[in-house]
Amino acid sequence: MPKLLLGVNIDHIATIREARKGIEPDPLAAALIAERFGADLITIHLREDRRHINDDDVYKIKKAISIPLNLEMAPVDEIVKIALDVKPYKVTLVPERREEVTTEGGLDVRTHLKAISTVNRQFKKAGIIVSLFIEADMDQILASKESGAECIEIHTGSYSNASSASQKKELERIKKAVKYANEIGLIVHAGHGLNNDNVKAIAEIEGVEELNIGHSIISDAVLRGLGDAIRSMKENMV
Repeated sequence: MPKLLLGVNIDHIATIREARKGIEPDPLAAALIAERFGADLITIHLREDRRHINDDDVYKIKKAISIPLNLEMAPVDEIVKIALDVKPYKVTLVPERREEVTTEGGLDVRTHLKAISTVNRQFKKAGIIVSLFIEADMDQILASKESGAECIEIHTGSYSNASSASQKKELERIKKAVKYANEIGLIVHAGHGLNNDNVKAIAEIEGVEELNIGHSIISDAVLRGLGDAIRSMKENMV
């Protein structure tokens, strides 16, 4: 079985920074730490409202890291233009609503097939891999293939948020989706809501090549590193 890759999403480092509109913590510093400690990719989401990651972050991170950059983005002209200029290793097209707290579900590729196909062709011409963030739905998977995307990322939010009684059903749905996607020639990634308690079952699915995880890693890092941060402050006070 090939190595399962981990894309570390550092959006919430920028979320903390933007709480005060300051300069710390620095997403670039987080990206370099993630790289040093084994991340296979850095994942960032450049949203239209720039609520966390901003344009400057994207350019700086792309220039500084030596591992691939996965740029999550809505398929809108403004962000497409930036992505074509930055040239990340991969773009992951996601749905976006201004009022949402985080991405709430998968992209409706079937409904927007023509527009998504046009965007995909632009990225393919520029040598950028395209992944589509979708639900574990057979028609959305087929539409993704029809759009010219090389990859899909299956939204694992329903699985992650399910009760223990429903989680097994959600897991089986994801397994069937992965199998079908592989059969029609798509590379499969997965992500959203995964944490230390629920990741293993997804990681064990044959045919999943990459997981993108952010919120849980950053949340864990805050608590694991809090003691060291307090110790450092005390040392600098004397």
